[in-house]
Amino acid sequence: MTALLALLPILSVFVLLPVLRRPAVQAMTLSLLLTVALALLHWQVSLPAVLASLAQGVLVALSILYIVLGAMALFSVLQVSGAVEVMQRSFMGLTSDRRIQVILVTWLFGAFIEGAAGFGTPAAIAAPLLAALGFPALAAAALPLIGNSTPVPFAAAGTPLLIGMRQGLSEGGSVSAALVPAVTAGGGMDAFLGQVGVQLTALDLLVGSLLPLVLAALMTRTFGARRSWREGLEVWPFALFAGLAYTVPAWAAAALTGPEFPGIVGGLAGLLLCVVAVRRGFLQPARPWDFAPRESWPPEWTGQPLPPLPPRCTPPLPTWQAWGPYLAVGALLVLTRLDALPLRGWLEAPQLGFSDLLGTGISQSLQPLYLPGFVFLVVTACTALGYRLSPGQLRAAAQRTAHSLTGTALTLLTALPLVFVFINSGPEFSASSLPSMPLALAAAAAGLLGPLYPLAAPVVGALGSFVAGNATLSNVMFSLLQGSVAAQLGTSPQLLLALQASGAAAGNIICVAKVVAAAAVVGLSGREGQLMRLALPPVLYLLGAAGLLGLLLSWR
Repeated sequence: MTALLALLPILSVFVLLPVLRRPAVQAMTLSLLLTVALALLHWQVSLPAVLASLAQGVLVALSILYIVLGAMALFSVLQVSGAVEVMQRSFMGLTSDRRIQVILVTWLFGAFIEGAAGFGTPAAIAAPLLAALGFPALAAAALPLIGNSTPVPFAAAGTPLLIGMRQGLSEGGSVSAALVPAVTAGGGMDAFLGQVGVQLTALDLLVGSLLPLVLAALMTRTFGARRSWREGLEVWPFALFAGLAYTVPAWAAAALTGPEFPGIVGGLAGLLLCVVAVRRGFLQPARPWDFAPRESWPPEWTGQPLPPLPPRCTPPLPTWQAWGPYLAVGALLVLTRLDALPLRGWLEAPQLGFSDLLGTGISQSLQPLYLPGFVFLVVTACTALGYRLSPGQLRAAAQRTAHSLTGTALTLLTALPLVFVFINSGPEFSASSLPSMPLALAAAAAGLLGPLYPLAAPVVGALGSFVAGNATLSNVMFSLLQGSVAAQLGTSPQLLLALQASGAAAGNIICVAKVVAAAAVVGLSGREGQLMRLALPPVLYLLGAAGLLGLLLSWR
């Protein structure tokens, strides 16, 4: 009964968004009310704890809005300055094939940004860039969400593993007793997490390497004039090359350096290899593929129009100057996340701390200078000065940014409070001895499946990302459970934890916070359910393939 009740908030989101197609604000508000009622009535969570969880969710929502604000402000400045038109011409000069473009932007460029920044930044950058390249708004929002999956466990220099999983495997500040033998045998927690990272990238070699082909096939099937899978599959030589161009360097980086740099190394190496391949015509399809003429697009493909751009009288920017701001963002994100440099410490030091909210022990802190939004805003200001934008252009950029954030703010301010009420429902906050809602669901899955549990391990990770909003929090919630089940089954803890991280990456595709942000930046606010339906098949592929592979490996 407890597990079934814990499933209700998740079911309500799925029913209201993808099935009934309600706007995200409505869906998340109703689901939030249901979650609060369950927490108070069945889990017997105290009212102060519920209110503190709501406040915690609002604070986290503000941090995500900060990132989206920075990303959209920069893109708006690039639009009004004419830089986006230059980017579009440079991409079209590289290749006019939309299948190749989507792989370069969402899979490789997105992987590099994910490795450097994480927290939904790749979709916030790639979605408006694809829209500017001439992709339908629905494709521009959905495809970066799908591409931004496999690199997620190594986001922000390995945060989901090095912080999320480390915290999840600890009880009272030390390693959980159930995991002590495995961690000790692995050479300590740092070495143990490194082994998880290597196991995870080994899974990606077989599962993630096919994702670029999935992206191309889904795009031609959904948005092509002929609605053909075959047109996407025609690009399989380059798609497989691009998949391996990321996963092989990422595996090597995980094996040689640990979980900090697989995303950055894999994304950058893959991007360089694939750009060279495209320029030389290596593995390129015989005929380029494009969308049907814009006039024939169904209305559901297009987003709400943004405020018009002011007229430009300045000469076009050179290509290097147009791309310079994004290169600066990537470089600064890497530099500010390296432990070897003092920048990280300086930016992490200023914190907005909210401790022991309403006397519940619930705390939340924000690091306004360390969040990627700060880097975006700094680069935005420098870009506006460097491009010498007029007051009219600055006003237009501000209007376009505000227009994109309107719906996002309302949705996130309901979605994230739901997440934290869901998570903070355990015995430390309630008068009952019931496990928290996510742990009740995961424990039920482990009890039902027994030796077949590796099939469900990625699903548990995906559940965490869908509910909590990112892979780091999913690892915090479920790493201990996955490790404990591994000890009970006599299976490698590194394997089940790798499956946890792999599932968390897949769930990242359809987590509400990311979907809302991607929809907002291309003018699709209110149509988040449509995005989730489109992105669901790749999620099922990733979860199913990882689960089957994990089951086979557990039988060795």
